[in-house]
Amino acid sequence: MFTLTVDNISCSYNGKTVLFDISIEFKAGEIFAIIGPNGSGKTTLMRAMCRVLKPSRGRVLLDGQDIRALHSRQVAQRISWVSQNNRLAWPFTVHQVVSMGRFPHRGWIASYTKEDHQAVDDAIRATGLWDHRDRLVNTLSGGEAQRTIIARALAQTPQVLLLDEPVAHLDMKYKIATLDLVRDLAVQGLAVVISLHDLNMAGLYADRIALLSSGRLFAIGDPVSILGKKNLESVYETEVVISRHPVSNKPQVTPISSHFTADRGTMKEV
Repeated sequence: MFTLTVDNISCSYNGKTVLFDISIEFKAGEIFAIIGPNGSGKTTLMRAMCRVLKPSRGRVLLDGQDIRALHSRQVAQRISWVSQNNRLAWPFTVHQVVSMGRFPHRGWIASYTKEDHQAVDDAIRATGLWDHRDRLVNTLSGGEAQRTIIARALAQTPQVLLLDEPVAHLDMKYKIATLDLVRDLAVQGLAVVISLHDLNMAGLYADRIALLSSGRLFAIGDPVSILGKKNLESVYETEVVISRHPVSNKPQVTPISSHFTADRGTMKEV
């Protein structure tokens, strides 16, 4: 079974260190959520994990090999990254966009093999886009477009799927549909690493969670141990109430506004 390990990495931008001494081992078959306030280092950590950003210290190891020693195509064959800035503006079809995910395996010039076609078809079916495969991507809804981007990543047939805020701009229906898909992918054996602002979605779907604060690993563990009042109020500097989901019994987080009175739960007059 493969391993992906972040080994004591630090990262810098323009000489300023923004991520400090992070060590985490990721496992196949689990959803690992990375949470933390804006600027805490979530995206930086994921960029280092997929070889886009070179750590200023430490290593990212894939099956014991430093990914900096591997060719970028070798890394892309095993690690897919869906950034939060993906845009589908060009008039390609869903099938054409998903087919681009085969580039690490075939390059731009080589003909598509039977294996390539199968990987593309499997990715489109897995994301529920089969009936939309011939549609232009600039005609899709937000949820359909997001699933197309994930399908492109799946067509790489990776061992690790990195998702940076994949549901940030989706409504409730597509948020749940996307994270249900992510759960299915983990069950099938992928290691899924996902950064989230939505703490309740992290609590509902993640097997383990890393809580970052100011570029440092504040805590790591299962949702119950991480999504606690003391941890969250310390990192987010906001009063919260922790309850349990009525169906899953997973921790759910409710922020408390200073405009609410503590005794009656009503708005204060301003």
